[in-house]
Amino acid sequence: MDAMNPVGIVLAACLLIALMPDAASAQTDRTREKPLAGDPLGGRVIVVDPGHGGTADYDDYRVGPGGEREEWINLRVALLLRDKLEERGAQVLMTRTEDEEVALSDRARLAVENEADVFVSVHHNATADPEVNFPIVYFHGNASENGASVMLATAMADRMNQYLFDGRAPVSVVSDHTIFPTAGTGVLRHSYGIPGVIVEASFFTNPEEEQRLRDPEYNRLEAEAYVMALEDFFYQRHPEIVEKYSLVSLPPFEVFQEAGRMSEEALLWKEDYEEGRRLMASDADLERALELLTRSARSFPDSWVAGKAHLARAEIMQRLGEKEQAETIRRRAAEFYVVP
Repeated sequence: MDAMNPVGIVLAACLLIALMPDAASAQTDRTREKPLAGDPLGGRVIVVDPGHGGTADYDDYRVGPGGEREEWINLRVALLLRDKLEERGAQVLMTRTEDEEVALSDRARLAVENEADVFVSVHHNATADPEVNFPIVYFHGNASENGASVMLATAMADRMNQYLFDGRAPVSVVSDHTIFPTAGTGVLRHSYGIPGVIVEASFFTNPEEEQRLRDPEYNRLEAEAYVMALEDFFYQRHPEIVEKYSLVSLPPFEVFQEAGRMSEEALLWKEDYEEGRRLMASDADLERALELLTRSARSFPDSWVAGKAHLARAEIMQRLGEKEQAETIRRRAAEFYVVP
């Protein structure tokens, strides 16, 4: 159970100014000193990482109902993004330019060794529910320690929603610890200290979205959303990034991984949340409500209701007299789920 002082935990974590460890300090200080005048993208070193690649022979998870593979979409969008950024005077480093596998550590190393200003990993999402379609953007670790990445993630989520969903989609800005509870994602973990995000712009498992993602013009629109989000980010002074787990350390909350998230049980993520809330409102069966809310958070831990499910779980724990557990759950919601 985490016993650290929670002072300083801020939901959005965007106003945090603190000392950084030496490994990350030079990078963030250099970024902060960039002038705001002129084109904010000019002279920036931006790593663009088209997720996955070269897995068609053995990976049947990252493919839509019509046969379009995620790594192909990622690469198309990333190459368009590269061109647009270079037109604005940015120096763009690509982790891959072909349909090939690249180790996660090598992707991160490219950013670290070149002292990149930002690391942007281009992805598209999958789930068992074909109706699901909305943006999810990940930052690494705790929000209160990684404020610059939270700011970048929020900008990405806002622009993806604007460009691809006319501002009408629910949006998730979440820690990568929501899906990999013990360590987060490899590319963001190994490049920590550089503002970095993984952007899941939309769900290729949604049949209509899969068809849109085949369209080069739609890919170009998505690339433009990335450009505008980066412009938004660089127009602002952003917080420094502090040492991981220096302010908060939370126990892992185990969740369904890829195969489990494609199961029939996982399809109930929204129904479980709604039924759990209904039981809470009537005070009918708090134990059952807790079970349903927990299953919802495990089934779709980065969904737009998962943070709400955790807060509801905390309320139930409080009602049941489990105050320490309730406080831990609230901290998890504050650190891992950000309202854009």
